[in-house]
Amino acid sequence: MLKALLNSSLAVAITLCAVGCDVDQTREGELPDVDVDVSGEPGQLPAYDVDAPEVDVKMEESTMKVPDVDVDMKEKKIKTPDVDITLPEDE
Repeated sequence: MLKALLNSSLAVAITLCAVGCDVDQTREGELPDVDVDVSGEPGQLPAYDVDAPEVDVKMEESTMKVPDVDVDMKEKKIKTPDVDITLPEDE
C-alpha cells in the first residue's frame, strides 16, 4: 500500500510539472531554402523558453483509523522519494 501511495504521489507531482509549465516561443521557425542541386541555406526550428514550476514532495504525519492486525514486524531500510524541483530564474 505504501508503494502505491508513493507511486501515485509521484505521478501527481509529474502531472503538475507538465501542466504548470509556462512556455514562451523565443523565435519563429522557417523552412530551408533549397534548390535542385540540394545546396541551400539550412532551415531553423523555433526556439522555446520553458519555465517549469517548483515542486517539493515531502512526507507529513496524519492521524487516521487503521485496522488492528497482529503481525510480526521487522525493521528494514527502504528508499523513499524526496523530490525538489527549482525553476530557472527569468531573464
